[in-house]
Amino acid sequence: MTSTAHTQVVQKQFGEQASAYLSSAVHAQGTEFALLQAELAGQGAARLLDLGCGAGHVSFHVAPLVKEVVAYDLSQQMLDVVAAAAVDRGLANISTVHGAAERLPFADGEFDFVFSRYSAHHWSDLGLALREVRRVLKPGGVAAFVDVLSPGSPLLDTYLQTVEVLRDTSHVRDYSAGEWMRQISEAGLHVRNSSRQRLRLEYTSWVERMRTPPVLRAAILELQQAMGQEVRDYFEIQADGTFSTDVLVVWAER
Repeated sequence: MTSTAHTQVVQKQFGEQASAYLSSAVHAQGTEFALLQAELAGQGAARLLDLGCGAGHVSFHVAPLVKEVVAYDLSQQMLDVVAAAAVDRGLANISTVHGAAERLPFADGEFDFVFSRYSAHHWSDLGLALREVRRVLKPGGVAAFVDVLSPGSPLLDTYLQTVEVLRDTSHVRDYSAGEWMRQISEAGLHVRNSSRQRLRLEYTSWVERMRTPPVLRAAILELQQAMGQEVRDYFEIQADGTFSTDVLVVWAER
């Protein structure tokens, strides 16, 4: 799939349900928000890029702690939701910019921080996007990436990528910890530390949020039941389709 074609898929998938992501508990809650906020202590003059902002949950959590937040996303409908919600919440220091992660329309060294949460698995070229992150960060600037983590094992990885793309055709890849570390290093960033979390995904809201077609919802459930015990145990697959997966939080510096 060409980059242009993938962009169209992403815009269609997320534009049609932008409001659902604003109210999504999975996206609005998470222990990682406290980590991001802690990083910004004493950084009241900072400028921060929320890369692949979605419905803007990172922006809303960090805006009171910094001078300016730029919420950036490939979906204009998502950005419209962010802009309206920022006004409702009285967060006047949030602005929105439309575009792709691989082509950031910002000057070199423009940001003190770049945070990205649950977005990288949609990027068509992770390495290129990470190089752009390095470019727009100031020397000594900090980037944080939060995303679903591939287990690395071929069997578990194949299952995860399959259910992801059945649920959402804009999915590109959930990367393993090793893939993340290599790509970050090759982009010229230094990995400071990383940690893992566990994320529970309630099946019905997970597929409804993406408006997954009934035939693909059925395929996910059939696949879950057809997999061996190793897969079912690792992902803690429940009878109703609910499951759990790992999330990686990576901190990097320029």
